[in-house]
Amino acid sequence: MKVAVASSDFVKVAGHAGRARKWLVYEVAEDGSVGQPNRVELEHDNVFHYAEDGRPHPLDGIAALIAQSAGDGFLKNMEKRGVRPVLTAETDPDKAVRDFLAETLSPPKPRPIGSLICKTIDLFSKHK
Repeated sequence: MKVAVASSDFVKVAGHAGRARKWLVYEVAEDGSVGQPNRVELEHDNVFHYAEDGRPHPLDGIAALIAQSAGDGFLKNMEKRGVRPVLTAETDPDKAVRDFLAETLSPPKPRPIGSLICKTIDLFSKHK
C-alpha cells in the first residue's frame, strides 16, 4: 500500500492538499513496516486542482493521502479516485503515516478562516 503526504518543503505535513506540489510517498509493506519516502514534485498541470480527471497522474496507485487541510471538492474527488483522504493536525510526516496506520492520527485543527478559503477556492475548481 502507498500513502502520500502533502508537504511544502519535504519536511512537514502541509495544508491545502489540492494545491500541494510536493508529496512524500511511503510504501507500506504487508507486515506493516514503512519504508523511507520517495519525494514527488508535481508539475503545475498535475497539481490536483488543475489535473484533468481520467488522465494518468504521478500519484496514481496511492491508497491514502494525508494533509492538514483540503476543501470538500478535493475530498470528494479523491474518494472518486479510490483514495482515502485523511486530514490531521500532525506536522511530522513519518509520525503521521505511523499514526494513520495505527488509527491514532490526531484530527485536524479547526480552521474556520482556512475552511472558508478552501470552500472559495473549490468554487473555481473543476473538481466539485
